[in-house]
Amino acid sequence: MSHAQSHLSRRALLKGAAVTGAGLVLPNWGGLAHARAAAEAAAKAKKRCILLWMNGGASQIDTFDMKPGRTTGGPFRPIQSKVNGLQVCEYLPKVGAIADKLAVIRSLKTQSPDHPDGIYHMHTCYKMNERTPHPELGAVIAKYNGNPDSDLPSFVRTGSTGNGGAGYLGPKYEPFGIDRTGRLPYFSTPYLKDEDEKKRAELFRTVEDEFGVDHKAEPFESHRTAKERAWRLLRAKGVFDISKDWPKAKDRYGDTEFGRSCFLAKKLVEAGIPFVEVGQENYDSHGDNFVVHKACMQVLDPAWSALLADLAESGQLDNTLVIWMGEVGRTPQINNRAGRDHFISAWTVVLSGGGVKGGTVYGASDADGKAVKDNPVSEGDLFATIYNALGINHRAKHYWGVRPIWLTPEGAKPIKDLL
Repeated sequence: MSHAQSHLSRRALLKGAAVTGAGLVLPNWGGLAHARAAAEAAAKAKKRCILLWMNGGASQIDTFDMKPGRTTGGPFRPIQSKVNGLQVCEYLPKVGAIADKLAVIRSLKTQSPDHPDGIYHMHTCYKMNERTPHPELGAVIAKYNGNPDSDLPSFVRTGSTGNGGAGYLGPKYEPFGIDRTGRLPYFSTPYLKDEDEKKRAELFRTVEDEFGVDHKAEPFESHRTAKERAWRLLRAKGVFDISKDWPKAKDRYGDTEFGRSCFLAKKLVEAGIPFVEVGQENYDSHGDNFVVHKACMQVLDPAWSALLADLAESGQLDNTLVIWMGEVGRTPQINNRAGRDHFISAWTVVLSGGGVKGGTVYGASDADGKAVKDNPVSEGDLFATIYNALGINHRAKHYWGVRPIWLTPEGAKPIKDLL
């Protein structure tokens, strides 16, 4: 590169950049001066989503599809929820009290019975063994419902969650991970003085810009994107700080990591972040299923119910879809270790808010919960329903190289009764 070309390249870089209050040089992604206003406008125009991920797979029979009096029923007692005809587990009383906000799908019939492939399948609606790297639900929502002018990330998650990432959508939509306490990753905190950080950022962008002319590859773009996101986050990372609000909320949400994460998720979607995923652990109960599920539900019940109640009270629930699901259900049969194993023939997912009809039950399993009796729902059907609820075309077409790829498999149909 000639000296003149180099000079022009640096001038173009600085012309298309803005200097933050902290002295950092940032690219002018549509004009950072009005980025916050643009983010607020986008937040009002497009729906958001919170995924409560039950890692390991919660038992449908011990939560929302109980079988009292059957050999598969187990020891938990059902209680009547706020909705006629919908009973829930006795350890979900607070969720049951707001069941008019829930749409319970009792007829999920899926294809991937184990953890890695099930996690991938239930985050992308495609099998893991395909050659195409499909994007997770969060990446898709970030692309279609996110705002590129916002300083905040569009896809945030905490706890054990998905394993697919942004897939063919590229590094721009990769998830932004935070730990269970809500702490930001180390790279979100500058370790240099403002002036030094400014010079470092300017040099980095100049070198990357020139290097990228002759070297175009996803790892390079991923590195650059990660750095840009970290710099931009410095402007808005106060949104993640809930230390002042949490003491007033912890009694309602439960003073647990999951409860705190649910409260943080509420704050983040209210700030305009389109997708937040919160993972809860320990549902993989091959042994001592009832001890495990009782403990999990006592954490889940206050957090989930408070999240929905707070979103409803602030007027955000109509524009925020909350999903409760894991990668598999659990067997109706109780094994010789008082456990339930993986099960994909008839299990349960729950949706609420975001334009989904509350107080509804869709589909049914048979008397013992061993098979779907009415209205089977596939992974594709579930994702088509989710995407439609969020205003996204579930058959949107993308390309992996020259190969056309659709968001959901051919034949996937949204459940109109829930929308």
